[in-house]
Amino acid sequence: MTFASTCRSVFLGLLCALVLPATGPVARLESGPRRPATAASSQEAEPPGRPVVPPPGLDLYLPAPPDNPVTAPKLALGRRLFFETRLSADGRTSCASCHEPGRAFTDGRRVARGAFGREGRRNVPSILNRAYGTSFFWDGRAATLEEQVRQAISGSRDLGIPVAVAAERLSGDATYAAAFDAAFGARPSADRLAQAIATFVRGTLSGDSAFDRFFAGGAGALSPAARRGLDVFNGRARCGRCHAGPLFTDEELHNTGVGWGRDAGRYEVTRLPEDRGRFKTPSLREVSLTAPYMHDGSIRTLDAVARFYDAGGGANPNLDPAIRPLRLTSGERADLVAFLHALEGEAPSEPVALVLEP
Repeated sequence: MTFASTCRSVFLGLLCALVLPATGPVARLESGPRRPATAASSQEAEPPGRPVVPPPGLDLYLPAPPDNPVTAPKLALGRRLFFETRLSADGRTSCASCHEPGRAFTDGRRVARGAFGREGRRNVPSILNRAYGTSFFWDGRAATLEEQVRQAISGSRDLGIPVAVAAERLSGDATYAAAFDAAFGARPSADRLAQAIATFVRGTLSGDSAFDRFFAGGAGALSPAARRGLDVFNGRARCGRCHAGPLFTDEELHNTGVGWGRDAGRYEVTRLPEDRGRFKTPSLREVSLTAPYMHDGSIRTLDAVARFYDAGGGANPNLDPAIRPLRLTSGERADLVAFLHALEGEAPSEPVALVLEP
């Protein structure tokens, strides 16, 4: 774990101003003092597609499809597009309207609110660390980030505009024309727009939490309550059965009984009876910042979430067999919540800069 001792802070790359070399070589995200642009641009251009370097606690391999490698110009373009209101039917809403950086890329509402204030059916999930995802949306209906972006732009309760129309809106903008040319060597199109935003999402990472530092050997990184909570998490509460691995999610879909009878979940995609009421397991990284909880935003606090699972979830014919009463004490529930707070990444001391790999 030498890497963990040399890196720091949550990599919410691309949230703040980006420092980009004119030649647009591949880049990594770095917090702290910025490397001078002259020093960065003087280095040789590297082959396209090298990944952003993830923060401590995450897998060092950052997946990206062969036809959409991560490059510095694409990251910069994706960030601009993420905050662009012209990609919405009302001209006032952007991806960032629901995925607010200050809320760990959620919005604090029970359900999403898209263009013209139209309410969706489900809670806004965080985009942090979705580079590692294997399916997207609460019902897992999108197989790639690129497809997720397309559906989020075109959805009637989301940005509400055909992706091709959104791209056409940008075609006459000289700044965007130059940015697309730098990123793709071509003009704006629906596919390139989706690829750029998906690349931004891949560079939006969170790690280096108190838990990560504890796992790397920092015995004092966790408070006594959080250390007890970790034992509860992996022990009596059995949270790790679903919230597993570096992202604290198994990337599977489960029926916990939340919203049973009001939202069919995965069943709407597959029409398989056994999928009724199944939803994606969300990551627990930054979970203390993403209230309210569950796919329908029906639970307001982490303590209430702990009580829900302690009581055995919501009874229904499709309830996941792993969900059953836990009989935790009030102290164990409090310790569990303390551990969940320890999954917050450490914010950078300065704006994050995009710099070249040495």
